[in-house]
Amino acid sequence: MASDASIYRVTFINQDKVYELYARHVYQSEMWGFLELEEFVFGSRSELLVDPGEEKLKQEFSGVKRSYVPIQAIVRIDEVDNEGIAKISDAKGTVSAFPVSVPPKN
Repeated sequence: MASDASIYRVTFINQDKVYELYARHVYQSEMWGFLELEEFVFGSRSELLVDPGEEKLKQEFSGVKRSYVPIQAIVRIDEVDNEGIAKISDAKGTVSAFPVSVPPKN
């Protein structure tokens, strides 16, 4: 069972890039086919070395209250003890979308 202090490392594909972010809350959205990410966690600003990739992500997600990621874009979700360095990298190799079936309309 996850505690309130849980941190999740979420890896997903976005525009031919692999995003690896840390968030405190990850759950299925009420919008069908999306996962919600809330309370992004980034490294401490007091560190002497600044990672430009993480800084880019901090800027991209600054002011974002909640992000909706399509479920088929999710590569992996891990519950971790501590946040790591958020990063963006190029998607290498073949990445296929997860097969999704549309629920029948009533």
